[in-house]
Amino acid sequence: MNCPVCTSARNEVFLSIDQVPVHCNLLWSDRSSALAAPKGDITLAFCHVCGHIFNTAFDPALMEYTQAYENSLHFSPRFQSYAETLAQDLIERHDLHHKEIVDIGAGQGDFLRLLCKLGDNHGWGFDTAHVPNEADQEDNRLTFVQDFDWRKYLDHTPDMIVTRHVLEHIEQPLKFMENIRNGLEASKRTLVFFEVPNMAYTLRERAIWDIIYEHCGYYTPHSLAKLFQRTGFNVLTTDETYAGQFLTIEALPSEGVANIAMDSVPEKVIRQVGVFASEFREKIAYWRMALRAWANEGKRVVVWGAGSKGVTFLNVLDAEEKIEYIVDINPRKEDKYIVGSGQRIVSPHFLAGYGPDIIILMNPVYRAEITQMMAGMGLAAEYALA
Repeated sequence: MNCPVCTSARNEVFLSIDQVPVHCNLLWSDRSSALAAPKGDITLAFCHVCGHIFNTAFDPALMEYTQAYENSLHFSPRFQSYAETLAQDLIERHDLHHKEIVDIGAGQGDFLRLLCKLGDNHGWGFDTAHVPNEADQEDNRLTFVQDFDWRKYLDHTPDMIVTRHVLEHIEQPLKFMENIRNGLEASKRTLVFFEVPNMAYTLRERAIWDIIYEHCGYYTPHSLAKLFQRTGFNVLTTDETYAGQFLTIEALPSEGVANIAMDSVPEKVIRQVGVFASEFREKIAYWRMALRAWANEGKRVVVWGAGSKGVTFLNVLDAEEKIEYIVDINPRKEDKYIVGSGQRIVSPHFLAGYGPDIIILMNPVYRAEITQMMAGMGLAAEYALA
């Protein structure tokens, strides 16, 4: 398979993971359905020309994003603070006041709502998984459409296009970016802002739980910039945010698609890719040993974080019998079940009666938030970082 970003055939498979859930963020109301959900294989390839990483085994026919899809992080005070700071920064630096903003893959509109509130802007949110609510319908600054093709609904060019945590789900990113670029033909001043998971962080921090089927593409600053340049954008800046876990890019439409000279992939990325598979196996072996030891000691173990990291952790480790519950502060997930492994999702308050001995934290970003919450409930437990 040619690289989806630069079309090169110089690709090398470096990691394979068999039979993982194809969706991490679909909510299942009963355990049997969660256990029977579809699975697929991950075969990661590394492009030696542009540095892009992609799943050669990805099958788009398995993917369906419905209103049961739930991946909002905005219930976390830590994440909410990050989103507000990010929105305010964009508004101030680019004078986004009384402007029109299009959010492709807006989800439930959390970030778009911030941009419109803080800058008094008008926002268009496009997402097939959006669930309408009465408050948004009464807010004349917001318009949500259960579709992804924004060009069908706007006959003019917006001032800004936002896409957060969508590009990594797109099997054909060149086509996706070209469609956006074609919609901006009448304007060279439309700001384009993307946010994606940062594969550079995954590689250097051995964040193996970030490898999921839904993400068919994995971007480093190098490969993301190349995609934008190749499809007719001038890259203004790229930045690692959220403790390095996210990667952002800001760009403007260029005069035309230039013949991009591909400079070399950073050597450190090549080295990190070369050892990632062995590091993956070592980390899996460590956690299987730890879970087995805790089970033998009769300790109650819970996982905190029922997002993609938690789903991957529980499925890759086959932890059905060793872990019964997973905690999440998102109330939409409460009393649902983890796809593939079947653990029940509970609220933090459930732990007051359960009394866990070990709490496995899926994301170190939330450690202070979680430990403070547990201390407020009078709970003492041992914390382990996944």
